[in-house]
Amino acid sequence: LRNGVTTMRDVKVLNIQRMSPAETERVKAISSAIQYTNAAGWYDGEIRDTWPEFNSNRYLLPDANGEGTREERDALLAETEVVLGGWPFPLDLRARAPKLKWFHQRPAGASNLMLGDLWNSDVTVTTSRGYGNTLPIAEYAITGILHFAKGLERTFVDQAHAQFDHTAYKPLLIEGKTMLVIGAGGIGLDVGRLAAGLGMRVIGTRRTPPAVGERLPAGFSEIRTPDALMNMLPESDFIAVCCQWTPATTNLINAQTLAAMKPGGILVNVARGEIIDETALADSLDAGHLRGAALDVYTGEFAGPPPERLWNHPKILITPHTSGMTDVNRHRAIEVLCENMDRYLKGEPLINVIDWEAGY
Repeated sequence: LRNGVTTMRDVKVLNIQRMSPAETERVKAISSAIQYTNAAGWYDGEIRDTWPEFNSNRYLLPDANGEGTREERDALLAETEVVLGGWPFPLDLRARAPKLKWFHQRPAGASNLMLGDLWNSDVTVTTSRGYGNTLPIAEYAITGILHFAKGLERTFVDQAHAQFDHTAYKPLLIEGKTMLVIGAGGIGLDVGRLAAGLGMRVIGTRRTPPAVGERLPAGFSEIRTPDALMNMLPESDFIAVCCQWTPATTNLINAQTLAAMKPGGILVNVARGEIIDETALADSLDAGHLRGAALDVYTGEFAGPPPERLWNHPKILITPHTSGMTDVNRHRAIEVLCENMDRYLKGEPLINVIDWEAGY
């Protein structure tokens, strides 16, 4: 009791991810039990020292080199129970935070954490899965399909030669084509809805599809378990890879699955590069089996640029993981964070907890 009022126990919360002042106040306003310390940017120097330069230059501010001494940063971690983090992050958080019970990562993808010692640890880790900018990512997936379906890759060739080759475009009619969404979750559901709005038949896979008799998500005519993928590929004109990267999905798209795709198909990847065997993809494009591929991600994207074969391929549209960027920010990471903070203080189960066995 405090002044006759029942109170929650105090919880030390350490923020190492840049948040807006308004977001910070939302977290602190949840309860007076939160002992909040803002150390955003303090660990940036360590990140520069331990992550590839390519990664640091992409995700850290140009003049961000950290604050405080190593001893001061260690002292903050040693006493904290909850850490609010993001990407990139100190790789040895678990070893330096013996009292750590819960780590919340602002990004949605669990695979971001694989390189650190939080992965498969005894710490509860949550993400913003399903609360990110899913709509712009879905719009990107549709854009990638349209880019190759309408033969727009040919414009670069024609402009370079200052001469049109009218016969090279071979545009497709979108209406009536079949879109396969691999990973009909947050992003995948928006992809399916937009694809259906263009008149496509939409099918998908997910680990737990709707039960028999349960209503399907908007736009979908069928959702099956991942083991049905090989049966769904031959009927699919377009494929959007939206699933989580896990051991089970590593190289999910390989020479065998690519060969099973309908000839002239178009592939879009807005998930993680490691889900696709990129050598097999380039081989399939070279052989003329696939029409094109739009990649917002690639294997090793946090360590360096794409391999030359992807970078220079005329049938590949490749971008630097920008599909979630937009002029209208719909990222709702603060919502899941505040919901979970309230649950944590009340001793209730958290949402979006990483299942180490499943990999997300």
